[in-house]
Amino acid sequence: MSIIKPFKAYRPALGLESTIAALPYDVYNRQEATAVVHHNPDSFLAIDRAETGFCEQVDTYAPEVYDKARELLRNWIQEGKFIQDETPSFYLYELTMGERSQTGIVACASVDDYLNNIIKKHENTRADKEADRIRHVDTTNMQTGPIFLAYKSNPVLSEMIFQIKQTDCSYDFVSEEDGIRHRGWIINDVDTVELIRHTFDHISELYIADGHHRCASAVKVGLKRREQYPDFDGTEEFNYFLSVLFDADELKIMDYNRVVKDLNGYSSKEFIEKISENFSITTIGKNVYQPQHKASFGMFLEGCWYRLDAKEHILSNDPIAGLDVSILQDHLLNPILRIQEPKTDKRIDFVGGIRGLSELERRVHTDMKVAFSMYPTSMDELFAVADAGLLMPPKSTWFEPKLRSGLYIHSLD
Repeated sequence: MSIIKPFKAYRPALGLESTIAALPYDVYNRQEATAVVHHNPDSFLAIDRAETGFCEQVDTYAPEVYDKARELLRNWIQEGKFIQDETPSFYLYELTMGERSQTGIVACASVDDYLNNIIKKHENTRADKEADRIRHVDTTNMQTGPIFLAYKSNPVLSEMIFQIKQTDCSYDFVSEEDGIRHRGWIINDVDTVELIRHTFDHISELYIADGHHRCASAVKVGLKRREQYPDFDGTEEFNYFLSVLFDADELKIMDYNRVVKDLNGYSSKEFIEKISENFSITTIGKNVYQPQHKASFGMFLEGCWYRLDAKEHILSNDPIAGLDVSILQDHLLNPILRIQEPKTDKRIDFVGGIRGLSELERRVHTDMKVAFSMYPTSMDELFAVADAGLLMPPKSTWFEPKLRSGLYIHSLD
């Protein structure tokens, strides 16, 4: 069973949603985040990335940065920019990108479900990235960035979501940054709240789609509070963390492409000859190549696109080895280009599919030598890896659209 609970969310005051809502803190570097806050001082990035309020000489992770985040959040609440619901509620959060919409249930998920692997992971986390969000959550006493969770399709929840969406929403705006439409609904009817909670009681597993670091950090803050309050009974808010839960059938994983700085000493001709041992190569020409099926890759080299199709002898049914990101890593990037640790190797970079394949061409024309376009990892592949208790290689999934921070905040009190 999966334990989720309603909560008394802090939400932007009516009409401020579009001004406050911000993309996740980790999609920006410091300079980009500072520019956003300079343009819009009421962006939630001012709180999520409070270093934007200091000169560059102040370290991003200095104690005064986290203190500033706490101060700003308290001030915004006192000023009425945020209101807190009086009744524990669930919420619906719909995001629309182009012709596609996905609707999630905003709720608090269980720290114990994470620890007991009912909430399943598919990627590793880094201690340094965890430490930042641990301090942010602990200092502000709030969870400000929701965890993106997925569940396997459930007809009861699908029908309930459909019915609620026929009613008036609590907010409706289109983001200036990327044109994503955001709508929300409040669910505080006692019977509906109980139906949601009861339905999740019969859902045996949840999956982290995006936000592994935020999730791990929230859990560690919860464990820290348990040490501080050894008489806890499990009902305290610190035993839960802010989440948005989506039907997996509504989600789309985009391609996560690769660009590499050099050919490891090979000439282009030698490089292509080496690739041909494990891949069939077709010259495409000037037109960009977007792979249309698994085990197919695009390659942009010296102004020309190629299609690479993995040969039968390197294919695998293993949940990890069979991933396209693994096929490219294990049979090209590592053995030919000597990129053994893609998470740390400075010769490789990763480009989310939202940027388009023209970004791959731009990178090759500026600071890189070769680019690879990928076929997206599927939700079924993500489930298979997580169910097997395994971890995907770095940069395997890119989810769009991104959840906004600042629309729903969970207090640990």
